[in-house]
Amino acid sequence: MSALAQLSKRLRPGRVYRRKDLARWSTSVDRHLQQLLAEGRLEKVSGGLYMAPRKTRFGKAPASDNELVAGFLGDDRFLLVSPNAYNGLGVGTTQLYNAPVVYNHKRHGLMHLDGRPFEFRRRMSFPKAVSEEFLLVDLLHNLTSLPEDTEKVRERALERARMMDRGKLEKAVREYDSARARKQLEPVLDDDEFVLAA
Repeated sequence: MSALAQLSKRLRPGRVYRRKDLARWSTSVDRHLQQLLAEGRLEKVSGGLYMAPRKTRFGKAPASDNELVAGFLGDDRFLLVSPNAYNGLGVGTTQLYNAPVVYNHKRHGLMHLDGRPFEFRRRMSFPKAVSEEFLLVDLLHNLTSLPEDTEKVRERALERARMMDRGKLEKAVREYDSARARKQLEPVLDDDEFVLAA
């Protein structure tokens, strides 16, 4: 079996690969990349980042956001958050956003992967999964940069915070490590009448 055929066998549809990942399996990675791109067995999604296309009955499916981000960062230590999820908190936000936010330890700034925008934000800490409490803390941290009625949204967010589980909310504030969000939530977290959510 040729070296190119051996490399091709390792490609999984829908997976994203870094050039250096492919170099482990190839004796001539740049030549093999050019051949695989020409044959359509790989597609370039960003500098040094490639995807093995996944075919569906509707045509080629794009790589998932998680696959793209994991390939770009070279690890899975990140949290993907859609600011559109703020609208589900019921605090008066109405805007729709194109770029998901990627909390991570490595990169910062707006990047385009496979033609899609991603807002990378470097943070020291963030939870492994998005929760309602984390979304509220994230909203309060970013409130001044959102095109919303800041005061109305803040008031409703604090009302919503009072209905949440205090322990989970405190954990979200701690994990997010935002002095800005902590300060805004102090009246709620320090309130002795704060009732734990059922």
